[in-house]
Amino acid sequence: MVHQVTVMTRAGCHLCEVAEAEVARICGELDVPWELADVDSDAEWRAEYGDQVPVILIDGAEHGYWRVEEERFRRALSG
Repeated sequence: MVHQVTVMTRAGCHLCEVAEAEVARICGELDVPWELADVDSDAEWRAEYGDQVPVILIDGAEHGYWRVEEERFRRALSG
């Protein structure tokens, strides 16, 4: 199964930049597609995720926020 990863982020967020780099590295190693989404571009996203960015979604479901837990993230993508 090929998963889709989305990183909910916002401009000027240092933790978002760190998470983006980690997701890019891990997804690159596992050949998993991923994308960025600006939480501030949509009122519903801002209401749901605005206080938790960065938020990592796998197949549209929230996997985690603030930091990438590498082992847990890899396990989720391997299943």
